Amino acid sequence: MSSRIPTQTERSQSSKAAERTLGAYHIEALDRPRRADEVARQQAELALAGQSDAHMLAKLWLFLWPERAWLTVAVVTSLVTSGISLVRPLIMLWAIDRSVATKDPGLILLGGVAFAALAVVEQGLGFVQTYATQVVGARAMADLRRHVFRFIGGLPQSFFDHQPVGRLVTRVTNDVDAIQELFNSGIVSVLGSVVRLVGIVVLMLSLDFELSLVAFSSLPLIGLVVLWVRKRARDAFRAIRGETARMNSNMNEQVTGLAVVQAFGQERSMFGEFDRINAAYRDANVSAIKYEAIQDAAVDAVGSIAMATIIVALGYHHASFGTVVALSTYLALFFEPITALAALYTLVQNALAGAERVFGLLAEPARDMAPVSGATPTRGDASSAIEFQQVTFGYKPELPVLHDVSFAAKPGQVVALVGPTGSGKTTITALLLRLYELWQGKIFVGGDDVSGLSPSDLRGRFSVVPQEVLLFPGTLADNVAIGQEPDLERVRSVLGQMGVLDLFEKREGGLLARVHVSGSNFSAGERQLIAFARALYRNADILILDEATASVDSDTEARMQKALAVLMAGRTSIVVAHRLSTIRAADLILVLSRGRIVESGTHEQLLELRGLYAALYDLQLSRAS
Repeated sequence: MSSRIPTQTERSQSSKAAERTLGAYHIEALDRPRRADEVARQQAELALAGQSDAHMLAKLWLFLWPERAWLTVAVVTSLVTSGISLVRPLIMLWAIDRSVATKDPGLILLGGVAFAALAVVEQGLGFVQTYATQVVGARAMADLRRHVFRFIGGLPQSFFDHQPVGRLVTRVTNDVDAIQELFNSGIVSVLGSVVRLVGIVVLMLSLDFELSLVAFSSLPLIGLVVLWVRKRARDAFRAIRGETARMNSNMNEQVTGLAVVQAFGQERSMFGEFDRINAAYRDANVSAIKYEAIQDAAVDAVGSIAMATIIVALGYHHASFGTVVALSTYLALFFEPITALAALYTLVQNALAGAERVFGLLAEPARDMAPVSGATPTRGDASSAIEFQQVTFGYKPELPVLHDVSFAAKPGQVVALVGPTGSGKTTITALLLRLYELWQGKIFVGGDDVSGLSPSDLRGRFSVVPQEVLLFPGTLADNVAIGQEPDLERVRSVLGQMGVLDLFEKREGGLLARVHVSGSNFSAGERQLIAFARALYRNADILILDEATASVDSDTEARMQKALAVLMAGRTSIVVAHRLSTIRAADLILVLSRGRIVESGTHEQLLELRGLYAALYDLQLSRAS
């Protein structure tokens, strides 16, 4: 057999095909854990379905009770309008039969005026009922959102390690909106509708018992349809709520990581993932629409059948013309609330599906900014600003990150944490702020056991300068005084001490310059300077610096040295350092490796040991040269 050497073009195409195949395999491999996580989340969401409707409605009632005055207005007006609607057909019956019996056409005019007057009053009260109902819903759901948002703020950091942001946003927005839709559609009118239905049945039976029984003979069909639709509709709305959360989560991830997606050319793969989620969301909505359409069609069909049975029965049954008109009107009125209740029923299923997810979130164990329940606080060394005693901790039960870590920092000392990536440096600062709870050991701040302090009290003792600085929409002054009312003179003084006041005052708006989302209109160096200013403005006793000059150029870093000296003066400082040249003057350097402190001492002492610190220092020096 003869063989042919591939051309350069063919080799290039073959190479690209192989790259696409490997790329697809790589994406599939990355996607497997995502899908596994998604299956786990879906199973957790299905577990929420075990809560009964009554249990969820009782929880919602806690948020409705403060609005009981408006709720009372809505209920009373609903009952009154229902009563008025029952009187109008009786006026028609009286006017028609009396005018025929007395041959007085004026009675028709009088009946028409009375009918119109009652209709005007009914519509006026209907406006009051609608307004009151929606005020109740808006206020109650605002309280629920506030409660959920405050609750999320009190959850431990470990909760957010495995919870996509988009899902939490969905709980506060879409799921609560689904509940509010009940009030927008007039949920309070249910009581009036029930009263109206009972009144119509009683009045129809009293006007003509036999004809009414014939008309009501088809009603059991509606009950059968509702029973058939009930569970299926709830499942469909649960699916909608779940797919909404997935879509919001996916959008958050895609937009946040768009630069990475574009850099690796994964737009097609990411679009495919979104398209799958979007298709699932569409299918869930189509399923819900199908059941709603079946229910509506059944109600309309039964109403038509009931009217037809009256027409047929009139061939075998005698009744006055006024009675026939009244019964026909009552029958039409009878199916109005049934149609409204049927439509409301689907909204109830949607709202309860949303309530399952909201109250499922609220069932998460929360600290609620309180000391650890059952903890027995002890006293540490009051002469130490910070003390770790045999601390062991991990983010996953089977994988400890810190092993038996012990050290102490005296007031005013600068303690540096160094070591390879993953050695536990940032974990120590997270435990200091009680973002996570310890497995074993004790941590003391100023002699106080952190387990006996509320997180808000504990964190009030710290100023934190992170490596990645997040700015919030508002003004520059708002971001410097974050968490406090901005004092422009104090902000100006802080920036002046740092020697960077001129840098910010020359911006348009000066200290009142607007900050865009995430501080995108400020450079990385400027954001880092603002983080320094925050710490100086807060003026806490203990300072945490997570490689605070890592994102700053050499010129800006030189301007910050004075600010660092001012910031650290008289304060206990914990410095997470990657560039060892920045912590040579530290009072104590702790060298971590695999979650253990393997060396400690000053810069000179550690160099003399010729251990891990010296090796890291020499490596950085060689790279710098």
